[in-house]
Amino acid sequence: MKRVLVAGSTGAGKTTLARTLAERLAIPFHEMDALAITGPGWQENPLLREDIERISSGAAWIIDSFGHPKVRDLLWSRADTIVWVDYSRPVIMRRVLRRSAARTLLRRRIFGGNIETAGSWLSPDHPARWAWSQYANRRAKIAERCADPRFAPLDVIRLATPRAAARWLDDTAGERDGESADA
Repeated sequence: MKRVLVAGSTGAGKTTLARTLAERLAIPFHEMDALAITGPGWQENPLLREDIERISSGAAWIIDSFGHPKVRDLLWSRADTIVWVDYSRPVIMRRVLRRSAARTLLRRRIFGGNIETAGSWLSPDHPARWAWSQYANRRAKIAERCADPRFAPLDVIRLATPRAAARWLDDTAGERDGESADA
């Protein structure tokens, strides 16, 4: 497990899990949203493909994404592991609503220096609305890719609950330290 995509629905906790996994395995972590959005006004990175080419050609990396459409096939072809954060819709919605509310109320800056505003909650692209509307579609697309023969060599780790994810992270950290996952 050296080239890892942490995939899942918007708001599932991909970034948190990917960052934790990267720390435990001492592998570089790259946040897809920060790579894709590089400026105020939600400006897209015109060099995203080049940046992902460079990062994904490295020996080890962890990226928190199903894969931005411009680089999805590239990432899936270069990954060795997919960690699928496949939580239920209620779990995801609690998480995304809590996260977006905190970002809005506290005016937290996120990728590209942007801020979620009260008005942004009305946009169909707002994370909470996107998580709700795209939940089933995203799950289906991830399942389809995991079953696609092009990606058969990938090790797919499907985590259905936050508790399962915590156990898996603990086991993975133990393996890095030379311990058996069953110890």
